[in-house]
Amino acid sequence: MNPHMAMTNNDCDIPVFLIATQAPLDVLHSNAATRFLAVTQMMESLANLDITRASGADVQQIAHAAAMLLRDGCDVMDVLGRQIRAQG
Repeated sequence: MNPHMAMTNNDCDIPVFLIATQAPLDVLHSNAATRFLAVTQMMESLANLDITRASGADVQQIAHAAAMLLRDGCDVMDVLGRQIRAQG
């Protein structure tokens, strides 16, 4: 397995955000969990927001940030799964 994998959210031809594919399983899990927790907290805040008083641009920015964090977490979980399958 390549020692680094580009994250999905790289916006250019030269990826700058990479996942260390040979990182320990607990480190990969911790990083994915951190992103999922951040998204959970953002969505809980959004759920409690009085949407009638929120700017459409604000809601769009929160949704965009949440989507990026979810994608990052899924990318890390993909690497974690590959490592687990390779061990089996």
